[in-house]
Amino acid sequence: MVSIREVAELAGVSVGTVSKYLNTPHRVAPATSDRVRRAIKDLGYVRNEAARQMRTGRSNTLAFVALELRNPFFGEVAHAVERRAAENGLFLVLASSDGDPVRESQYIDMFVQQRVRGLILASGTTRPEDLELLAARDIPTVLVDAYAPSDRFSSVAVDDALGTRRAVIHLIEQGCRSIAFVGGPESVRQIGERLDGARKAVREHPGVTLEVIPTDERIVTAGLHVGEVIAARRPAERPDGIVAANDSVALGLMQSLGNRAGLRVPADIALVGFDDMEFAATTTVPLTTVRRPRDIFGQTAVDLVRDQAEADGPLPVRTIVIQPELIVRESSLRRGRPGT
Repeated sequence: MVSIREVAELAGVSVGTVSKYLNTPHRVAPATSDRVRRAIKDLGYVRNEAARQMRTGRSNTLAFVALELRNPFFGEVAHAVERRAAENGLFLVLASSDGDPVRESQYIDMFVQQRVRGLILASGTTRPEDLELLAARDIPTVLVDAYAPSDRFSSVAVDDALGTRRAVIHLIEQGCRSIAFVGGPESVRQIGERLDGARKAVREHPGVTLEVIPTDERIVTAGLHVGEVIAARRPAERPDGIVAANDSVALGLMQSLGNRAGLRVPADIALVGFDDMEFAATTTVPLTTVRRPRDIFGQTAVDLVRDQAEADGPLPVRTIVIQPELIVRESSLRRGRPGT
């Protein structure tokens, strides 16, 4: 079996440098990394991961728990996490809670037993007792798309309430007076905060009403169903503006209202989504939406985990809040095109 010392000799570096390359590759100069990488390949060196894990108490595995991987937003965040993890010599394991805190708790228990290097939670449904467990085990944990409930955890989030507040105010400026918020359930933190922002905007504008139309899921078919329900109403009972909980729901609404019911978006009903997924700009009627930076979420989360994992003393804790951006396209414009 090839040893780490043989790799060091062939690469012309110290054993410590090879160890640093294996554990924290970002701390090794690119030219040195290339020599070590070639030596590992030429010698066929395979690290004894089980022995290393027993010795250090941590693996090189990073765990990511998403709210729902069917939602393209979380898929893109996971992709950004994977890229950044690879840059740091970490391997990524993905899991989805599907909004079920019990299921998430089971994943967390498993990851604790496996002694993961760190944990990124992007579910919005994590139970306090699970966070207590992670804190007690000193497992570097970062909350994504959520605010940390205590000063023991780092987090990176977007101001969801501000995003929907801006979206509703935009619809009001376009002449909408009967606005609906479509999506749910409200128990999911992100949905609850977006709904709070919509309610705040309506309270600030007398004469404007807000209808909440909940959904069990946040997928295209949920939007299709709600669109059919709205289309079946009498014209005077329909909203003239809709803010969807995410772009997937908005896409379903657009297809149902426009293609199936013959209603015009935005002339009959103006529509705003949330997330600014890749398809938002290429829908039949380009979708106005609230942009959340998936790459920044993913990259920052891995960096925060790495900083905690490498800390010699108390875990460094940081809270990063990203401001949302309203991207105006044709689906909401009843008074002219963008820039007019």
